[in-house]
Amino acid sequence: MTALVDEPPRRGVEHVLPELHIASSTYYRWRRAEKEPCERRRRDIERSERIKESHSESGGNYGLPRVHAVLKREGVHVGRKRVERLMCEAYIAGVSPRRKGFTCRDPKASLAPDLVIRDFTAPAPKRLWVTDLTMISTGEGPLWLSAIRDAISCRVVAWETSARADADLVLTTLEYALAPREDEPGKLIHADHGCQYTSP
Repeated sequence: MTALVDEPPRRGVEHVLPELHIASSTYYRWRRAEKEPCERRRRDIERSERIKESHSESGGNYGLPRVHAVLKREGVHVGRKRVERLMCEAYIAGVSPRRKGFTCRDPKASLAPDLVIRDFTAPAPKRLWVTDLTMISTGEGPLWLSAIRDAISCRVVAWETSARADADLVLTTLEYALAPREDEPGKLIHADHGCQYTSP
C-alpha cells in the first residue's frame, strides 16, 4: 500500500484508495498507527524482543511451552496464544526432540527364524540383503525412506519413499529389488522383525 502511494511514480491517495475500495479514514488511521502504535502493539514489540532473547539464550532450542514458562517465571503476564502469535510473526520455532523407535515389533506377529544369527557378512553378492526404514524430516512433514543394501558390497539394491511407514512401502521396495533379478529360490536371505516386515 505504501509503495503505491509513496514510492515513484507517486499516484496519490485520492487515486489509489477508490481503486482498492478503501476508505480514506481507514488509510489515515493505519498510517497514524504506524507512527504512534497503540499500547497493545507497544507491549507486543517489547514481549517479542524478550521472546527473541529467551530463544537465543537457549541456543535456539526453546519452543512455545518453554518460552512461555520463562516469561511467566519473570512475572510477565501474557497468554500462551499471544506468545505463539508473536513467535510466528518473528519466525521463531523450537527444536523438537528426535523421536525414537519409529518402528516396533508386532507382539502378535509370527517372526521368521534368524537365519543370519546377527552375522551380516556374506560369501557372495545376492546372498544377504539388509534393509530398514528411515524418517527424513521435511517442511511438509515426515518422509519415509525404505532401502535395501547388499551386505557384501553395501550397494543399494533398491529404495522407495512414502509419506507412510507401512508394509506397502516395504513390499514395493522389495519388488523393485527383485524385478531385474532371477535368483534361485532359497539363496537370498531377507528378514526383519519390525511390524512392517512381519505383517501378513
